[in-house]
Amino acid sequence: MTEPYPKPWKSYEEQLEQLIARGMIVTDHAKALDYLERIGYYRLSGYWYPFRERVDLCLLDPYTGRKPKKVRVDRLPLDDFKPGTTFQNAVDLYVFDKKLRLLVLDALERIEVALRVDLSHGLGRRDKFAYLRPELFHESFSRKLEVKTGLTKHHIWLGKHAALINRSNEEFIRHNKEKYGLPLAIWVACEIWDFGTLSTLFAGLAEADQDAISQQYGISSGRVFATWLHSLNYLRNVCAHHSRLWNRNVVVYPRLPPSDEAPTLAAFHDARHRKPFVLLLMTLHLMKVINPASTWGQRLKSLLEQHFPDLRHLGQGLEGMGAPDRWQEMAAW
Repeated sequence: MTEPYPKPWKSYEEQLEQLIARGMIVTDHAKALDYLERIGYYRLSGYWYPFRERVDLCLLDPYTGRKPKKVRVDRLPLDDFKPGTTFQNAVDLYVFDKKLRLLVLDALERIEVALRVDLSHGLGRRDKFAYLRPELFHESFSRKLEVKTGLTKHHIWLGKHAALINRSNEEFIRHNKEKYGLPLAIWVACEIWDFGTLSTLFAGLAEADQDAISQQYGISSGRVFATWLHSLNYLRNVCAHHSRLWNRNVVVYPRLPPSDEAPTLAAFHDARHRKPFVLLLMTLHLMKVINPASTWGQRLKSLLEQHFPDLRHLGQGLEGMGAPDRWQEMAAW
């Protein structure tokens, strides 16, 4: 049984007073209230969370009640803020994160368009309606029934495809349906597939077809590349829904190829923390294949160097994103 939600509604003034009572420095009350009204306390709280004081909590062995030989210490956050924390620190971090998300979305749009071409051109050569033919896909995608639904992954994918077609208001979709009827040729249908639809279809390809596409990007294994697309779809959803990105724990973490295939990712093979920096370098790797003349990498480097706020007094830096030491030298930006 769930507990009643304990936190009461607070006015913007009460929210600001609570922050000040917990040690946050607010030099411009009117401006701070404006941010609370336009951005919201809850959204901003994700950016001042790292500024909270923490206490070491040694967890005792649950069976003996004694301190274990291998001491596990958790850093328990407190309500109070670290000395020197300002409201502007959180706003600056929020603004940086917004710029980062917009830059990432710019690259992911180009990757998505390129992937549409890869899939539609490769499968279209087999059959203009190839996405309907289960025999062209891996058996785990086209034959194995899901326990919960009793359907194959291909059946489920086709349902999502049909929904995208039915709700599309695009003129080219209407024109093709009226002139040629359904189904739509793959090079037409793919234009309304989102990143998730593309990623799922790629994961269902036969291994030889996966490899043929992934090798265009310098990755020998299509199975590894499928995890890249899955992770980048996760990244796209984070950015598209305006969620905090900079220090997020990445729950959809990719497999990494051998270091000689993606040297910029070599430092992350033994990474203990799953932070977004590895996804940024993956994006850079793909961008260099799709458009070698692109300045996206330089813009990313500039954003990290020049626009990440100075939070050293609060113990925060780019390492919170998963950036290793000397990260500037890891890639040809």
